[in-house]
Amino acid sequence: MKLFYFANSRIPTEKAHGIQIMNMAESFAQNDAVVTLILPTRKNSPFKNTDPFEYYGVEKIFKIKKIFCPDPNFLMHLPDGIYIKVQSFFFIIGLYFYLLFHCRGVLQYAPARNDNIFYTRDEYLLPVLQKFSNRVVWEAHTLPKNKKHYLKYWQRCHKIIAITKGIKDELVNLGLDAEKILIAPDGVNIKNFQFPISNFQINYKSQIRKKLSLPIDKKNIMYTGHLYAWKGVDTLLDAARFFVIPSEAERSRGIYKNFDLLFVFLGGTEYDVKNFQEKAKDLSNVLILGHKPPNEIPEYLQAADILILPNSKNDEKSNWTSPLKMFEYMASGKPIIASDLPVIREILNENNAILIEPDNAESLGSGINTALQNQELCDKISAQASQDVQNYTWQKRTEKIITFIK
Repeated sequence: MKLFYFANSRIPTEKAHGIQIMNMAESFAQNDAVVTLILPTRKNSPFKNTDPFEYYGVEKIFKIKKIFCPDPNFLMHLPDGIYIKVQSFFFIIGLYFYLLFHCRGVLQYAPARNDNIFYTRDEYLLPVLQKFSNRVVWEAHTLPKNKKHYLKYWQRCHKIIAITKGIKDELVNLGLDAEKILIAPDGVNIKNFQFPISNFQINYKSQIRKKLSLPIDKKNIMYTGHLYAWKGVDTLLDAARFFVIPSEAERSRGIYKNFDLLFVFLGGTEYDVKNFQEKAKDLSNVLILGHKPPNEIPEYLQAADILILPNSKNDEKSNWTSPLKMFEYMASGKPIIASDLPVIREILNENNAILIEPDNAESLGSGINTALQNQELCDKISAQASQDVQNYTWQKRTEKIITFIK
């Protein structure tokens, strides 16, 4: 099988979709597909001259082809997503001419080669891809507001991969055939979290914290990922306020008495980190470290005591998401506190996490307090999460998808 993966993405990127795309391309190739990842020539200054294979730690067993198209990054900070709309238009034009002159015979004009697949997670690429192939697979990570506009293109897809049950249910409600939709949550590379047994000696956490310049004498409450509001980071910041050492006059008003905590935030663009630092400037128990390369995340998670997944319920994106961090958290063997949302419950439950009311800082603070005071509970849910995540590797995900789309 030849698989052409089309992604309108900057690779490498500080965003999680880069991890997902590169790991899936590698895993498809490991499952005997001949993979070409087709990207635009988008600019990303922090990653200039960075080898994507090295950055993501994946084998160089697939090709990356970049299609030239203008990148109007001077529009980046304009409102209403103007940049991505203009940039996407340019990529669609570039993609059309690329397919017209370079891939004319791949599928539609060579029906005998029916083992070829066009694969994308960008729904707005479907119209142009379907002009050149009748075997287009769309991996649905979210649903656009103008669903009716895309309905005919979704119906024409060879198959659809939905990362959550919520997405599949919505597509079926729109009239799509349930049989052509596979639910395949995101995944994780388990081997990145397989530390040597000797690492789990009592002093290992101290050693790794020294390496990462994290304080040894505090409980580390950690969040990894972007700093968007719908990710719930503002709620976590508000929860951190409950654990700031109060003045003598305020002491009686304190909700929680654990003041030896450090709330660590990893991730975000330079622009978002700067804004988030401004929000947290009055908090002495918050550490904002910004973006870290994917290969460093497992060690940071090992340095944590509790991991937080505080997604908001107030944004439609939270109805569809299958967070990569959730699977990394599970693989780390650390206790997870997560928002109690239907899409999160597809993976997490009371047996492998502490679930709290979303958008409620007091509920999140209470969950943190529960974890701090109940080591037996933490050990139990961490062990169960470590066991459950074995079903969510990139390899297993890809095997299931290949069987479905052939």
